[in-house]
Amino acid sequence: MTRRRWIADEYSRDRAALVGEHAAHLSRTLRARVGQQFEVACGDALRQGTITSVTDDRVEFALGEELPAGQTVPITLLLAVFKFDRMEWAIEKCTELNVTTIVPVVARRTEKHLAQAAASRAERWRRIAREASEQSRRLAPPDIAAPLKLSEAVANIRSVDAHITNSSLEENSRGTSHDFASPTDARSGVDAPERHGSREEFIQSASPVLTSSTEPRSGGCDGSPGRKPRVDAPSNRLSPVGRAQAGAEDFIPGRPALRIVLAENERTLMLADILRSNQPHSFTLAIGPEGGWTPDELQLFTDAQFLSCSLGETILRAETAAIAALAIARAEL
Repeated sequence: MTRRRWIADEYSRDRAALVGEHAAHLSRTLRARVGQQFEVACGDALRQGTITSVTDDRVEFALGEELPAGQTVPITLLLAVFKFDRMEWAIEKCTELNVTTIVPVVARRTEKHLAQAAASRAERWRRIAREASEQSRRLAPPDIAAPLKLSEAVANIRSVDAHITNSSLEENSRGTSHDFASPTDARSGVDAPERHGSREEFIQSASPVLTSSTEPRSGGCDGSPGRKPRVDAPSNRLSPVGRAQAGAEDFIPGRPALRIVLAENERTLMLADILRSNQPHSFTLAIGPEGGWTPDELQLFTDAQFLSCSLGETILRAETAAIAALAIARAEL
């Protein structure tokens, strides 16, 4: 039988505890008893835990052996604020799909009263994410940021991605692990140059290469005729060590950080095709509000080297698009 997993509120080398309402659910609702065993997530580690003490507002564990825990590509979701009941459902389901970070974004078409109330909802969103994390046996809940204006959120993503690019280059050249905590280069303090290039350059340089097929497809996102991209066989590629030996300038095909915005007017690039042709170190996905992104917001994404992609021919609600896109991403990455 699979043991239930809990995310510790407090932990040290050999002890962990749940506190407050978190503990009350285990002690009162589930009638926890001394000696019961559970899996306990302590930061990045997963340990076997045995209950040593139970009160209404505190449950303590003795930690035993470390258990194996899988690793996945980190995914950041820029989620435009929309009606709260549906947004809460999207946050819950995206958490179950193992999103790493959720950034609520105030977009041009976010309703004014929702934008004003969003900040007061952040703590509730975090509680929903925590409960969904334990239900889905995650190591930790996703980080949920305070709501940001779109321009601020995009600027933050560019800073983080620049650091990941720089760290990836250093890792390939040294063969060592890295820490993604700082958005600047550890040696110079200067943001790493972005290497995404234009949308057209990406389509030409991606491996496997995405090229337009002559196969007709039934229609674009708005029902208009379009053509479906074809994924050709991969070309000969350098290994990470080979790329490092060739020099940092030649690292463009690695695409260490991939950014995608879902756009209703995109008729060529499908999300699954782009993800299938890349193995990024991190992935950022932007989902718009009801009514979609405005033209100036799409231009902002373009300027920040986001690729516009589609989920298909139908127009989806924001919460449906978020869940569908996350499911595709986890299947492909």
